[in-house]
Amino acid sequence: MPSGRPLWQVAGKRDLDQEVEAQQWIEAVTGEKFAPGLPFELALRDGVLLCKLMNKLAPGIIPKINTSGGDYKMMDNISQFQKACIEYGVPDVDLFQSVDLFEQKNIYRVTMTIFAIGRTAHKHPEWRGPSLGPKPSEENKRDFTEMQLRAGEGVIGLQAGQNKGATQAGQNFGNTRKILLGK
Repeated sequence: MPSGRPLWQVAGKRDLDQEVEAQQWIEAVTGEKFAPGLPFELALRDGVLLCKLMNKLAPGIIPKINTSGGDYKMMDNISQFQKACIEYGVPDVDLFQSVDLFEQKNIYRVTMTIFAIGRTAHKHPEWRGPSLGPKPSEENKRDFTEMQLRAGEGVIGLQAGQNKGATQAGQNFGNTRKILLGK
Protein backbone atom coordinates (compact mmCIF):
# COMPACT_ATOMS: atom_id res chain seq x y z
CA MET A 1 0.00 0.00 0.00
CA PRO A 2 1.91 3.01 -1.24
CA SER A 3 -0.32 5.63 0.37
CA GLY A 4 -0.33 4.04 3.82
CA ARG A 5 -4.14 3.90 3.80
CA PRO A 6 -6.02 0.65 4.44
CA LEU A 7 -6.87 -1.32 1.30
CA TRP A 8 -10.62 -0.83 1.73
CA GLN A 9 -10.19 2.93 1.53
CA VAL A 10 -8.10 2.67 -1.62
CA ALA A 11 -10.48 0.24 -3.34
CA GLY A 12 -13.66 2.18 -2.66
CA LYS A 13 -15.38 4.57 -0.36
CA ARG A 14 -16.87 2.05 2.05
CA ASP A 15 -19.69 3.29 4.23
CA LEU A 16 -19.98 1.11 7.31
CA ASP A 17 -23.46 2.47 8.13
CA GLN A 18 -24.70 1.37 4.69
CA GLU A 19 -23.09 -2.04 5.16
CA VAL A 20 -24.90 -2.47 8.49
CA GLU A 21 -28.18 -1.38 6.87
CA ALA A 22 -27.64 -3.82 3.98
CA GLN A 23 -26.77 -6.62 6.42
CA GLN A 24 -29.89 -5.98 8.50
CA TRP A 25 -32.04 -6.02 5.35
CA ILE A 26 -30.52 -9.30 4.12
CA GLU A 27 -31.09 -10.84 7.56
CA ALA A 28 -34.70 -9.60 7.64
CA VAL A 29 -35.47 -10.91 4.15
CA THR A 30 -33.71 -14.28 4.43
CA GLY A 31 -34.44 -14.90 8.11
CA GLU A 32 -30.77 -15.86 8.62
CA LYS A 33 -28.30 -13.99 10.80
CA PHE A 34 -24.73 -13.31 9.70
CA ALA A 35 -22.17 -15.30 11.68
CA PRO A 36 -21.13 -13.31 14.76
CA GLY A 37 -17.77 -11.59 14.42
CA LEU A 38 -17.52 -12.34 10.70
CA PRO A 39 -16.96 -9.19 8.60
CA PHE A 40 -19.65 -8.19 6.09
CA GLU A 41 -17.54 -9.04 3.04
CA LEU A 42 -16.54 -12.48 4.34
CA ALA A 43 -20.12 -13.40 5.22
CA LEU A 44 -21.14 -12.72 1.61
CA ARG A 45 -17.97 -14.02 -0.08
CA ASP A 46 -19.24 -17.54 -0.89
CA GLY A 47 -22.42 -16.13 -2.49
CA VAL A 48 -24.75 -18.43 -0.51
CA LEU A 49 -26.53 -15.63 1.39
CA LEU A 50 -26.85 -13.58 -1.78
CA CYS A 51 -28.44 -16.52 -3.62
CA LYS A 52 -30.82 -17.11 -0.70
CA LEU A 53 -31.73 -13.42 -0.79
CA MET A 54 -32.65 -13.60 -4.47
CA ASN A 55 -34.69 -16.79 -3.89
CA LYS A 56 -36.68 -15.01 -1.15
CA LEU A 57 -37.36 -12.05 -3.44
CA ALA A 58 -38.19 -14.23 -6.47
CA PRO A 59 -38.76 -17.85 -5.40
CA GLY A 60 -36.90 -20.36 -7.57
CA ILE A 61 -34.90 -17.79 -9.50
CA ILE A 62 -31.70 -19.67 -8.52
CA PRO A 63 -32.43 -23.41 -8.76
CA LYS A 64 -29.24 -24.73 -7.15
CA ILE A 65 -27.07 -23.02 -4.54
CA ASN A 66 -23.62 -24.50 -3.97
CA THR A 67 -23.16 -24.84 -0.21
CA SER A 68 -19.91 -26.79 -0.35
CA GLY A 69 -16.96 -26.99 -2.65
CA GLY A 70 -13.99 -24.86 -3.51
CA ASP A 71 -13.49 -21.43 -4.94
CA TYR A 72 -15.04 -22.43 -8.26
CA LYS A 73 -18.38 -23.24 -6.55
CA MET A 74 -18.31 -19.92 -4.67
CA MET A 75 -17.67 -18.01 -7.88
CA ASP A 76 -20.52 -19.96 -9.48
CA ASN A 77 -22.86 -18.77 -6.71
CA ILE A 78 -21.84 -15.17 -7.32
CA SER A 79 -22.37 -15.61 -11.07
CA GLN A 80 -25.83 -17.13 -10.51
CA PHE A 81 -26.66 -14.27 -8.16
CA GLN A 82 -25.69 -11.69 -10.79
CA LYS A 83 -27.79 -13.39 -13.48
CA ALA A 84 -30.73 -13.54 -11.08
CA CYS A 85 -30.35 -9.81 -10.34
CA ILE A 86 -30.61 -8.97 -14.04
CA GLU A 87 -33.61 -11.27 -14.44
CA TYR A 88 -35.21 -9.61 -11.40
CA GLY A 89 -34.81 -6.20 -13.02
CA VAL A 90 -31.66 -4.77 -11.45
CA PRO A 91 -29.82 -2.72 -14.11
CA ASP A 92 -26.54 -4.39 -15.03
CA VAL A 93 -24.67 -1.12 -14.40
CA ASP A 94 -25.59 -1.49 -10.72
CA LEU A 95 -23.98 -4.93 -10.39
CA PHE A 96 -20.58 -5.49 -8.85
CA GLN A 97 -17.90 -7.53 -10.58
CA SER A 98 -17.26 -11.00 -9.14
CA VAL A 99 -13.75 -10.03 -8.03
CA ASP A 100 -15.15 -7.03 -6.14
CA LEU A 101 -16.60 -9.48 -3.64
CA PHE A 102 -14.59 -12.67 -4.03
CA GLU A 103 -11.21 -10.95 -3.76
CA GLN A 104 -12.63 -8.05 -1.70
CA LYS A 105 -11.48 -5.51 -4.31
CA ASN A 106 -14.41 -3.11 -3.92
CA ILE A 107 -16.90 -3.90 -1.16
CA TYR A 108 -18.56 -0.51 -1.68
CA ARG A 109 -19.83 -1.75 -5.09
CA VAL A 110 -21.18 -4.90 -3.42
CA THR A 111 -23.11 -2.77 -0.94
CA MET A 112 -24.45 -0.56 -3.74
CA THR A 113 -25.64 -3.66 -5.60
CA ILE A 114 -27.59 -4.75 -2.52
CA PHE A 115 -29.16 -1.30 -2.34
CA ALA A 116 -30.03 -1.56 -6.05
CA ILE A 117 -31.81 -4.85 -5.32
CA GLY A 118 -33.71 -3.10 -2.53
CA ARG A 119 -34.77 -0.33 -4.94
CA THR A 120 -35.83 -2.90 -7.53
CA ALA A 121 -37.89 -4.80 -4.94
CA HIS A 122 -40.07 -1.66 -4.63
CA LYS A 123 -41.09 -2.14 -8.27
CA HIS A 124 -42.43 -5.65 -7.62
CA PRO A 125 -45.96 -5.38 -6.21
CA GLU A 126 -45.83 -9.02 -5.07
CA TRP A 127 -43.00 -8.18 -2.65
CA ARG A 128 -44.45 -7.34 0.76
CA GLY A 129 -41.26 -7.67 2.81
CA PRO A 130 -38.97 -5.03 4.27
CA SER A 131 -37.54 -2.32 2.07
CA LEU A 132 -34.01 -1.01 1.72
CA GLY A 133 -33.10 2.55 0.87
CA PRO A 134 -35.35 5.24 -0.52
CA LYS A 135 -38.34 4.36 -2.65
CA PRO A 136 -37.74 5.23 -6.31
CA SER A 137 -39.59 8.22 -7.68
CA GLU A 138 -42.72 7.66 -9.69
CA GLU A 139 -44.00 9.42 -12.77
CA ASN A 140 -45.99 12.58 -12.09
CA LYS A 141 -47.70 13.12 -15.42
CA ARG A 142 -49.55 16.40 -15.88
CA ASP A 143 -52.04 17.47 -18.51
CA PHE A 144 -52.24 21.15 -19.40
CA THR A 145 -54.97 22.74 -21.44
CA GLU A 146 -54.10 24.62 -24.62
CA MET A 147 -54.98 27.89 -22.85
CA GLN A 148 -52.54 27.13 -19.98
CA LEU A 149 -49.77 26.37 -22.45
CA ARG A 150 -50.40 29.61 -24.39
CA ALA A 151 -50.40 31.69 -21.18
CA GLY A 152 -46.73 30.93 -20.66
CA GLU A 153 -45.62 32.10 -24.11
CA GLY A 154 -45.73 35.83 -23.29
CA VAL A 155 -43.74 35.59 -20.06
CA ILE A 156 -40.04 36.33 -20.09
CA GLY A 157 -38.58 34.59 -17.10
CA LEU A 158 -35.80 35.96 -14.96
CA GLN A 159 -33.48 33.26 -16.24
CA ALA A 160 -33.43 35.10 -19.60
CA GLY A 161 -31.31 37.80 -17.97
CA GLN A 162 -30.27 40.97 -19.73
CA ASN A 163 -27.40 41.94 -21.98
CA LYS A 164 -27.26 45.72 -21.57
CA GLY A 165 -23.71 46.93 -21.89
CA ALA A 166 -22.31 43.50 -22.50
CA THR A 167 -18.98 44.38 -24.03
CA GLN A 168 -15.41 43.49 -23.25
CA ALA A 169 -14.28 47.09 -23.35
CA GLY A 170 -11.96 47.93 -20.49
CA GLN A 171 -11.17 44.34 -19.61
CA ASN A 172 -7.53 43.86 -18.87
CA PHE A 173 -6.04 40.55 -17.81
CA GLY A 174 -2.45 40.59 -16.60
CA ASN A 175 0.41 42.63 -17.94
CA THR A 176 0.69 43.82 -21.49
CA ARG A 177 3.23 42.17 -23.75
CA LYS A 178 6.58 43.88 -23.71
CA ILE A 179 8.90 43.66 -26.68
CA LEU A 180 12.48 44.51 -25.86
CA LEU A 181 14.64 45.45 -28.80
CA GLY A 182 18.37 45.18 -28.88
CA LYS A 183 18.89 42.57 -26.24
